[in-house]
Amino acid sequence: MRYLIGLCTALVLGLVQAETPVVFQDGPPQDHRLGDLRTLNSFFPFKSVTNLAEWKQRQLEIKRRILVSQGLWPLPTRTPLNAVIHGRVERDDYVVDRVFFESIPGNYVTGSLYRPKQGSGPFPVILSPHGHWNEGRFYDAGVETVSKQIETGAEQFVQGGRYPLQARAVQLARMGCMVFHYDMTGYADSVQLGHRPDRWKHLDRPEGWGFMSVQADLRLQNMMGLQTWNSMRAVDFVLQLDEVDPSRVGVTGASGGGTQSMVLGAIDERIAASMPCVMVSTAMQGGCTCENAPLLRIDQGNIDIAAATAPRPLGLTAADDWTVDLQTRGFPDLQHVYQMMGVAGRLSAVFHTRFPHNYNQVNRAAMYDFFNQHFALGYETIEERDFLPLSQSESTVWNHVHPKPSGDQIGDQHETNLLALATQDSDRKVSRLIPQSSEALQSYQDTIGGAWETLIGRRDDQVGNVAYRQKSVTKRPEVVIQAGSIRNTDHEEEFPVLKFVSHQKTENPVSVIWVTDQGKMAAFENGKVLDEILLLVKSGYTVVVPDLFGQGELAANVVQEKSQRMWFQRGGDKDWHRFSGYTYGFNHCLFAQRVHDLLSLIVQAGSEGEVCMVGRGQVAGPLVAAACSQASKKVKRCIIDPKGFKFTSIDRHDDPMFVPGAVKYLGLDGLISLAAPVSLVISGDEYPIARKVYAANGTPHRLKLIDDGIEGSDLLAELQVQD
Repeated sequence: MRYLIGLCTALVLGLVQAETPVVFQDGPPQDHRLGDLRTLNSFFPFKSVTNLAEWKQRQLEIKRRILVSQGLWPLPTRTPLNAVIHGRVERDDYVVDRVFFESIPGNYVTGSLYRPKQGSGPFPVILSPHGHWNEGRFYDAGVETVSKQIETGAEQFVQGGRYPLQARAVQLARMGCMVFHYDMTGYADSVQLGHRPDRWKHLDRPEGWGFMSVQADLRLQNMMGLQTWNSMRAVDFVLQLDEVDPSRVGVTGASGGGTQSMVLGAIDERIAASMPCVMVSTAMQGGCTCENAPLLRIDQGNIDIAAATAPRPLGLTAADDWTVDLQTRGFPDLQHVYQMMGVAGRLSAVFHTRFPHNYNQVNRAAMYDFFNQHFALGYETIEERDFLPLSQSESTVWNHVHPKPSGDQIGDQHETNLLALATQDSDRKVSRLIPQSSEALQSYQDTIGGAWETLIGRRDDQVGNVAYRQKSVTKRPEVVIQAGSIRNTDHEEEFPVLKFVSHQKTENPVSVIWVTDQGKMAAFENGKVLDEILLLVKSGYTVVVPDLFGQGELAANVVQEKSQRMWFQRGGDKDWHRFSGYTYGFNHCLFAQRVHDLLSLIVQAGSEGEVCMVGRGQVAGPLVAAACSQASKKVKRCIIDPKGFKFTSIDRHDDPMFVPGAVKYLGLDGLISLAAPVSLVISGDEYPIARKVYAANGTPHRLKLIDDGIEGSDLLAELQVQD
C-alpha cells in the first residue's frame, strides 16, 4: 500500500514535470528500507566473521559503536570520586559497608560493599548491578513468591529466594570475594533522577535541555550512557581499595543488570570476567530507556556486544523468556569466536529454560562455579547457605549524617545541570583534538573521523556490489537522458537515477553526481533540462542525478509531511516510550541512508571513470560533504553550497536531517573537515575547523571557501580546476 501511494505521488509529479522519467512504474524497487523499521523486538543474528583478523577489526567497531552511542567517545574526564564508606553492618563471616561516590560532580552512585571477614586480601571483586527488580538493592520477593520457587526447585532457602540480589553478594563474600552491589539510576538510594522519566518534553528545548531531548540526542547524552559511566566509575572506585586484586575484577547481573554487565564487559578491559544473565540473545534486546541509545544496535545485537568481551571469560544463562533459544541461536556463534581466539574454555553457559526470567539459585550456582574457575578461588564444591538479610534501614546509605540529595540536587535542575557539565566537558575534549599540526592529525581522524564513521555507518570500502540497471533512454538533440536504477545487492538497496550524457563518446569520462534537495525532478525547469546540466554535458561530463532514499518517486513511503518514520515503545502512550533511541538505536537515520545511496553511486560511477560531486541546498550540501568524508579516495572534486545549514538548528527528532551525535562531533564543519584531501569548494559560511584540518593534512590549497554560490560557467570552471 505504501508503495502504491508513493507511485501515485510520483505519477502526479510526473504530470507536473512531464519531462522527468519515472523509473519504477512497473513495481517497487528491491530495497529492504521500504519495509518496517527494525525495533528492539526484531531478530538480531550475530554478524558472522570468517577469520581471526576479520573478527578483531569487527570487535573494535563493536566497542566503538557502544562508546559513541552512549556519549563516551572520547571518554569523559574522570573527576574525583569523593567516595564515602560508612555504616558497617556485621554478619557471621562477612561485613557490609554503605557506599556513595560521585561519578560526575554532584551525581551520586550508591550501593553496598560486601567484604569477607577472613583474610586480608588482595580479594577478587565482583560488580553486581541489579536490573529491573522492584526497588533493586532493597528487593524483597515476598513469602508467597519464594514458596512457589522452592516448590519448583528454583530456590533452596526462604531468605535466598526472598532476597536473591543479596543472596549472590553474600555467597560471593563467603567465597572470599568483595562485591559492590550498586543502584541503577532511580532505584533504592539513587534518588536524584527517575529511572524512566514520566515527563521529558518540557526539557526538550534549545537551552537547559534534559535527557531524551533533541539537543541531548544531537550530543548523544542518554540515560544508558549515564548508567554505563556509573558502572565504569564503579570499577574506578573498587580499584582504589587497597585490598582489591586489580587482576580479578568481575561483573554479573541479570535482566537489565545483564545489559549493564554485557556492555561493561565489552568496553572496559579492566573487567577480567563477565557473566550477564538472562539477557544475551538474538531476540528482544532490552526494553528500557537504560538499555537503549541511538546508534547502539545498528548492524549488531546483544550477541555481538557480548562477543566483544573475548578473549576474557564470558558466562551466560538462559530462561523461559527471550533467551529461551540461546543454545541454538547465538551461543554457537560465541563458541566460534572463542575457538578462533584459542580460548574455548573461557566461554560457558547454562540453559535452565524451565524457569521464567530470573537470577535464581540454580543460575547463581553456575555463576559461583564460573568465578571460582576463572578467579582461582579454590573450591571443589560450592553450596549456597541461608543468611540474615539486610533490612532497608541497614542498607540505605542516607542518614542524618549523610542526608539524601534534595533541592537542586534532584529532579529537573539536577538533570539539566548534569547535561550542562557533560556538554562542557565533551566540548573541551573534542576541541582539543582539532589539529594545529600534522602530528595531531591522526588523533583527530581516529576520534572525530571514527565517530562519524559510526554515525554514518558505511565507508566506501563497505559498499559492496553495485550495478546500474538502465530502464529507458530518451534522445534529444542536445543530450541523451538515460533512466535507470542503482542496485546495491549486498545491502539490498535500490534507488532511481537519471544520467545525462553526450551523443559523442568521451575518451576520459568524468561523472558529476548532481545532488539536489528535491531529487531528479530538479534537473528540469519548465519541462527542460537545466542549462547548467547541458553545459556540463557539452563539456564532456556525464551528469548523474539521483532520487536518494525518500526523495522523488518514493518520498511518500519514507518522508511524510517533512518527517521521517519513528517507532515508539508500547505504542508511545507514555513520554519515555517516545525516546528516539527506540528508532535510531536500531535503524540508520534518513541522513545516513541517503549517504549510503551516494556511496553506492560513487562506487558505480567510479568504475567507469573519475567522479566529481555537486551539492547545493540545505539537504544536498551536507549529504555531499558526508559522502566525501567516507569516500575521499574515490572523489576528485566537490562543490558544496549548504545554504547556511546547521545541525544545531534541528528541533525535531523526526526531522529528515536529524543525525544523533552530529553536534557533539563538530557539526557540518567537522564533517567537511573529514573530506580532506578531496579538492573542495564551499560557499557560504566560514569553516575554521575544516581549514585547520586541511592545513594539518598538507593540502590547504584544496579547500576553497567563497562567499556566494557557484552557478553556470563558474561552476564548470571550478570543476575543471586542476590541483
